[in-house]
Amino acid sequence: MQIIIKAPQKLQGELKVPGDKSITHRALMLGALAEGITTLDDFLEADDCRSTMGCLRSLGVTIGENGKKLQLKGCNMVLQEAEAPLYAGNSGTTARLLLGILAGQPFETTIIGDQSLSNRPMRRVVEPLLQMGASITGEGDHLPLTISGGNLRPLTYTTPQASAQVKSAVLLAGLFAEGKTTVIEPAASRNHTELMLKSFGAKIEAEECRVTVEGRPVLKGLPIQVPGDISAAAFFMVAAALVPGSKVLLKNVGVNPTRSGVVEILQQMGADLELRDQRCYGEESVADIKIHGGALLSGVTIAGSMIPRLIDELPVLAVAAAAAEGRTIIRDAGELRVKESDRIQALSGELRKLGAQITETEDGMIIEGSSALRGARVDSCGDHRIAMSLAVAGLIAAGDTNIAGAEAIAISYPQFMADLRSLAIF
Repeated sequence: MQIIIKAPQKLQGELKVPGDKSITHRALMLGALAEGITTLDDFLEADDCRSTMGCLRSLGVTIGENGKKLQLKGCNMVLQEAEAPLYAGNSGTTARLLLGILAGQPFETTIIGDQSLSNRPMRRVVEPLLQMGASITGEGDHLPLTISGGNLRPLTYTTPQASAQVKSAVLLAGLFAEGKTTVIEPAASRNHTELMLKSFGAKIEAEECRVTVEGRPVLKGLPIQVPGDISAAAFFMVAAALVPGSKVLLKNVGVNPTRSGVVEILQQMGADLELRDQRCYGEESVADIKIHGGALLSGVTIAGSMIPRLIDELPVLAVAAAAAEGRTIIRDAGELRVKESDRIQALSGELRKLGAQITETEDGMIIEGSSALRGARVDSCGDHRIAMSLAVAGLIAAGDTNIAGAEAIAISYPQFMADLRSLAIF
């Protein structure tokens, strides 16, 4: 599928972005493990979350749908053995977090994925689960993997790098171990799992880079209001900041401090952006985000402990950097190379086709700003965030930008183009 992007005069209006993908995944999984009923309002209806729903249904979880509301009947920590391999599609979150849950189940399960997911690393999750006593066989670092669980031991595990998926998989496995399981990270990663475990009734102790969960809890189902996904909102933040005359209000966006690095970086760059009406949905921080376009942006350095707080937003921030004055340096972001694509290589190559000046480095990019972008034929490289970032770049490019492989957008944001068109004034 191909989409064509033209530069609008401005972007204007209000938008409610879809529900947070990370929170939707975790709410589905913990709701499945809880006793009683869990409801999700404004869940993300996208391919990745559908993969999690499909896997849980195969494990005996009843999930009902009514518009943008889901209702799960929990299994009280005891899932049913699946009759066939679980298909995680393109979703790394589905595969890695389910490995943690299945490590505690007394049966054998095989997890498979699409071609892209089958090339993404799994050893980082497999290793601590093996230490806890799970049996995992297969390709070692890649799907398909077969896991036999049960009789887990608690673990204190120090991760080589900050990773919310590794942390979450170990904590979820720790629910089935007698005693306390602790994860220590070199920098704080997103903490949705910890917050949600607390909401469901688990005993959890969390500091900035250290989290401990006590095994064998009684989790209780509850109603969950899913905030808008800040990763989805980021595309509109950057778009509105770059297109002069724009005035956009993004409603009900999750601004969890472990995820809101994109807001801070855009403000550092000089974007006219503010948070309004800050409040909470349960344990999660939420705000409306107002952006006015036309402010002169400046290059920044994005590195270190900031990286885990905006890893998924780096592709669209690279677009902002291409239009900003001066140099932007992104480093310590080698994780980008093992996402749905090698995002460093893909983004550097495709943005250069539009006229951006980008030098690829081992763990990031160096971007020389003030580039006058021009429309060209570009490719998503099968990656939803690359596709949407190129669409944002097309808004400030002269001429038409043709994006091939745009069907990848459905992985996380099926309504992205419709929402973008709703704001564009030509």
